[in-house]
Amino acid sequence: MNSRSALRQSIFKTIFFAYMLSSTAAHADANTIDASLVGTWTLVAADVLHPDGSRGRDYGADPKGLLVIDERGYYSLQIFKAERPKFASGDKARGTSDEYREAVMGSSTHYGTVSADTVDRILTFHIQNASFPNWQGEEQRRSYEIKGGELSYRVSPRPNGDVPISVWKRLN
Repeated sequence: MNSRSALRQSIFKTIFFAYMLSSTAAHADANTIDASLVGTWTLVAADVLHPDGSRGRDYGADPKGLLVIDERGYYSLQIFKAERPKFASGDKARGTSDEYREAVMGSSTHYGTVSADTVDRILTFHIQNASFPNWQGEEQRRSYEIKGGELSYRVSPRPNGDVPISVWKRLN
């Protein structure tokens, strides 16, 4: 066997080994998602539990939202307050400070990957990007349950003690 042939064989083996490792890693990632989470979900409620035990509407009376989770654990999540006012100018670049505040405070979006601990019923959102820049690169753990085609989870308490609660209904 000449040196070129040996080099080609070595390169082939290295590429094949790398492919096998990546296939195994992809398969392992697929196993970290609870299969019952995979699908498209529409928002039913975006509430908040206050420290005094009362419950309020975090995104208005009729929040809108979509959560999509694929079989590999990639997700995209959007929540919007339906009552957000339109910009009077009709131009996103010419909003007033109140219009910008309402647009930002009336929405929450992020995407990345999600994994599930099915024993302790904990979702972990591995946030790649978010409308709130402070969340980018974070991992957020949320207790969850699935009952009768509905997924609900509690977000970690905010600094003021409020606990957001999201409820989603399966579309498919």
